[in-house]
Amino acid sequence: MFLKGKSAIVTGSTSGIGLAIAKALAAEGAAVVINGFGDADAIEKERAGLAALGGAQALYDAADMTKPDEIAAMVRRAHDELGGPDIIVNNAGIQHVAPVDQFPIDKWNAIIAINLTSAFHMMRAAVPFMRSKKWGRIISTASAHSKVASPNKSAYVAAKHGIDGLTKTVALETATDGITVNCISPGYVWTPLVENQIPDTMKARNMTREQVMSDVLLAAQPTKQFVTPEQVAAFALFLCRDEAAQVTGANLSIDGGWTAAGACCSALPRWRRVRPPRLTRPPPWGPNMRRPNAPTPVAG
Repeated sequence: MFLKGKSAIVTGSTSGIGLAIAKALAAEGAAVVINGFGDADAIEKERAGLAALGGAQALYDAADMTKPDEIAAMVRRAHDELGGPDIIVNNAGIQHVAPVDQFPIDKWNAIIAINLTSAFHMMRAAVPFMRSKKWGRIISTASAHSKVASPNKSAYVAAKHGIDGLTKTVALETATDGITVNCISPGYVWTPLVENQIPDTMKARNMTREQVMSDVLLAAQPTKQFVTPEQVAAFALFLCRDEAAQVTGANLSIDGGWTAAGACCSALPRWRRVRPPRLTRPPPWGPNMRRPNAPTPVAG
């Protein structure tokens, strides 16, 4: 158990990717704080299971990720009750799908607050504790949409691109403090967040559920398979190891080849995809450079 004696906070961890990461950390001996919304009895069952998994403490904190004071209080609580925090995982996220001219302003504000700004507040509160120990791991769940875009997801894509930039900036600021800062960019993972956006996508694109699954979700991933929460959790766990001490400022893909294939066609149904035009290789000399073997001009 290589994380015995360390503590972690995982936001958005009452289900899906976040819960899988919390379980992976707990199984290696970390004390964990889970966070998120859901049925109280179900959350307590998961909390108790985490405590039994690795033998360390497990806490639940209901901090609202749109409220900076509650985020700071959760980090302080983790410090007071568990020590650290040594590891934070920014995983809280929501989604809404609509064209930009029809995108509700309140949805935009909520997505930016939860998917991006909460990560800033988590880092701001946790970094001083990590610096005092000269050790820390900051991991954020980004997305393939931190590297490419899809229609009708303006807020989500903006937030995830922001996570990429925030990760790189804080990695540079903490580079000599024993702290690593990275983000993981999954493709489509079969979680409640993905499942719940299918009805909105059906409406926005006038598609059936089956068409959304085949032509929107898995069309982007050359492997034609969903990423699993456990695969993302294993990736996050590796970033906590000493062997990953020189991995920082990275945006790491786990997307079935989505971003390797590029953004030009991945969001379109197959019948609408077109091959990009072939470009003619430009000459090796520029407009202000003398062509090879051309006579040297002589002043008149």
